[in-house]
Amino acid sequence: METRLNKFLTEANYCSRRQADRLIAEGQVLVNGRPAILGQKVTSADKVEARGELISARKPRQQHAYLAFYKPAGVICTTDPDAKDNIIDAVNYPQRIYPIGRLDVKSEGLIFLTNDGSIVNDILKAENKIEKEYWVEVSSPIEKDFLTHLAKGVYIDGRKTLPAQVQKQGKKAFTITIVEGKNRQIRKMCEILGYFVTKLVRIRIGNITLGRLKPGKYKSIDPATIGI
Repeated sequence: METRLNKFLTEANYCSRRQADRLIAEGQVLVNGRPAILGQKVTSADKVEARGELISARKPRQQHAYLAFYKPAGVICTTDPDAKDNIIDAVNYPQRIYPIGRLDVKSEGLIFLTNDGSIVNDILKAENKIEKEYWVEVSSPIEKDFLTHLAKGVYIDGRKTLPAQVQKQGKKAFTITIVEGKNRQIRKMCEILGYFVTKLVRIRIGNITLGRLKPGKYKSIDPATIGI
């Protein structure tokens, strides 16, 4: 029976389908010794390798893990084991897991990790509907107009960001809740308005909060409570 290669890798608990497509596009997946192509199908008779590792058709089903991790600043959201300060080494979980989404290297806070490829797809599909709340500290005292502009939206690369919920928390601190996830979005919004971010912490995704979780630590969560 033929199976799409990205699904094959997901069912083998190797990575999510999106990550599989990226690995295939980068030439890091071989089928019978030849570089795989996007959309390719395989059977149990094919020899599939990813990053030099032979992938079994179906590994023994391991218990699904759903983690909320406090990513420290400096940790990189990559599963590449050769990358310094990669998130997998930082979590040090006994099963193979991978992050859902990302935080830039300078930012810290809440990020989900799992070995359940199906929930990854569900969360990423709903990414622009799930609220993400951040604690932000900036280099200059905050003025009212700055918060007003953030709430209404800022033009980044010719596109205006969606309305946000913003609340001042101190002389140089505020919280912002967005439903987008553009690369370095909050940092760019602040920079355009003349402010430099000195600290950025994601404190909530959907219904899951950072709570008392410490940097570098994780807790198990029920994916049904995220609110997708």
